Amino acid sequence: MEKNWIKIFTSTHFYQSEIVKQVLCENDIDAVLMNKQASSHGFGNVEVYIHRDNFSHAIELMILNQVNFL
Repeated sequence: MEKNWIKIFTSTHFYQSEIVKQVLCENDIDAVLMNKQASSHGFGNVEVYIHRDNFSHAIELMILNQVNFL
């Protein structure tokens, strides 16, 4: 991952990371998932990355929508 991208969320559940990504994208913040789970067992994390410049806005959105992420 490029140094301008930072991890903003991690979960062991794919769907939680996907919800976070979708909320960010719906608010014009580019977000990507990095699936670090072992495909045969589902162990590991799914991480959400955003561009460093969007960090403050992304954190605000996550706080405001916190109930929807769980």
